[in-house]
Amino acid sequence: MADIARLTQLIEPEATALGFELVRVAMLPSEAGDGGMALQIMAEDPATGQLVIDQCAALSRRVSDVIDAAEEAGEVLIEGAYHLEVSSPGIDRPLTREKDYANWASHEVRIVMDKSYDGQRVNKGVLGGLEDGMILVAEVKAGDVRLPLDQVHTAKLVLTDALIAATRPLDTSGADELIEDTEKADD
Repeated sequence: MADIARLTQLIEPEATALGFELVRVAMLPSEAGDGGMALQIMAEDPATGQLVIDQCAALSRRVSDVIDAAEEAGEVLIEGAYHLEVSSPGIDRPLTREKDYANWASHEVRIVMDKSYDGQRVNKGVLGGLEDGMILVAEVKAGDVRLPLDQVHTAKLVLTDALIAATRPLDTSGADELIEDTEKADD
């Protein structure tokens, strides 16, 4: 359906050129409910851990251009119709890179293991980090567990007050200033 590895090879340099870090590239069912597919790209500005709308738009334009060029050169990257979604990973972000497990240690996480995993498939608890390819989790039911990183299907942070407090907000300077319009409309 889609060559995610090749798409990532094309997309990552575009994100890097804009000063962003790629978090995830995935083909997912469209949230529009139309039965279509979406090429989802999540990236972050290392300074904020987020992207604002202008940054998403800039990355979207660059990605569209590089995919169009590859397809014009004869590559088939995605079969069928799709639309492009570029976004920030959000507060309850997916954990997709090794550094995510260290950066977000001490926060609640939900990890779903691959179907082939021999053990509890869904684990929820406090993330303890990553050690020798094993994710450390203080699991709610099972206690301290070690989960092999290479057998993770999905992992994401759980939205909690502690996570919200730890997330660096975007610049909000001036948000509390009231601007009054002193001009009166002509009668």
